[in-house]
Amino acid sequence: MAPRIPASVFEIQPTSPTLTPAQEALKREIYNKMRPNRRKFVDRLGYDNWDPFQEPNHPLDMRVDSGMRTTAQLVNSFLKTLPREELSAEYRQGILDAAMAVITKDDKYRGIFDFCLWYYELLQREGRI
Repeated sequence: MAPRIPASVFEIQPTSPTLTPAQEALKREIYNKMRPNRRKFVDRLGYDNWDPFQEPNHPLDMRVDSGMRTTAQLVNSFLKTLPREELSAEYRQGILDAAMAVITKDDKYRGIFDFCLWYYELLQREGRI
């Protein structure tokens, strides 16, 4: 089981931004034009810690395979090739796990894939398929 990590580890600690005099004047102007309920948020954070000029958060990298397909696209494409019948939850979970492994290049699943290919070829050579 994975170790539990306390949520406090992920909290962002406020830091005082260093601003130019022009930015400080603009900051004061922005603060004065704010609605009172928004101003409460800034007051709770602390005016000195508040940075109205901070960069926006960047989106998470979308993980894709070599063909620029996401995990969801791989799973959906595969499911479309199957006959329209009720698939078990375990079967669907296996598909999702395999698609995630392809995207993250997980060695465990690469080994499983290599074995399955080898076994399929073995059965073909023996005439069982």
